[in-house]
Amino acid sequence: MSKVPKLARLARRRIMKKALKTGEPGVVRRTQIVVNAAAGRSALETADVVGCAKSTVYDTLNAFEAQGWLALLDGRRSNGSLKANDDFRRVVRCLLDQSHRDYDYLRPTWTRELLVAVAREQTDVEVSVCVMGRVLRAIGARRGRPKPVVAGRLSERQQRRRLKAIRDLIAELHQDEVAAYEDEIDIHLNPKIGADWMNRGAQKLVMTPGQNQKAYLAGTLDARDGTLLWVGGVKKNSGLFIAMLQKLEQHYSSARRIHVILDNYGIHKSREVASALEGLPRIRLHFLPPYCPDENKIERVWLDLHANVTRNHKHAELQPLCADVATYLNYISPWTRAANDARPPLRVAA
Repeated sequence: MSKVPKLARLARRRIMKKALKTGEPGVVRRTQIVVNAAAGRSALETADVVGCAKSTVYDTLNAFEAQGWLALLDGRRSNGSLKANDDFRRVVRCLLDQSHRDYDYLRPTWTRELLVAVAREQTDVEVSVCVMGRVLRAIGARRGRPKPVVAGRLSERQQRRRLKAIRDLIAELHQDEVAAYEDEIDIHLNPKIGADWMNRGAQKLVMTPGQNQKAYLAGTLDARDGTLLWVGGVKKNSGLFIAMLQKLEQHYSSARRIHVILDNYGIHKSREVASALEGLPRIRLHFLPPYCPDENKIERVWLDLHANVTRNHKHAELQPLCADVATYLNYISPWTRAANDARPPLRVAA
């Protein structure tokens, strides 16, 4: 049985303040054990207050009786200099900005084990996988999905010039003109699988119909006030895009000009579209540089649509899923509900 330390109230306050100044959780925890025991609490009560095992209380009190304050300090102080120091962390940070291919490894992604191996080659410092995990947390690294990009046909200067022209158009938009971002989205009966909270030891199941079906949606997002319009169809073709342009023409009947900002998808540049634009003289198309999804603001709406409706959905038929899509789009843009009709905006192929 360990001997309960005899500490006056002022001494207990001083030792606790000293422990807090170290900034080390282990020192603070061991000091709390000593202070609670010195205040008259039993080993069981101290363990409940601190949140540790009763054996930890006995071990800490025995060590404090033998060594005093030194027993409360982190014993790893005598282990020598820290391996994962600032220089080591700097090397790891540089590795994350590079490719593992630069070091003749075939694996396409970084792992902690691979980082340990390459960092050892660069620094001659051997650390464990657990230490590498702490290094990654210390430098603020995260696991995320890389962003896919393609080599555009335009030079960087041409891309900047085209984007600037579109931004200036929106910034200097006349009151009697409208600018809207346009894009299409696929609605799949086979659900998109995404992360979800679940209890430990359990895994949620998402039933898939097996045979996939699709519906398609074209939408526009007003660059000025966020008005959302959409049309649906059974094919993603020029006809769907023309229907979207006709809806824009009808909704903004008082606008002098309607600027549509869109990507370079083939259905936007077909002969059918060119012929239709002759009958829609107020509409002007403004094409973004190749593969610039971040500049098309309606892409954010589609991401939210997938997150709130189509991901992990449990519909066995496409029609109810399309109804949920319509409900969600009406919810996020209630002021355009009348313009988007009360019926589901997507049709299912027969």
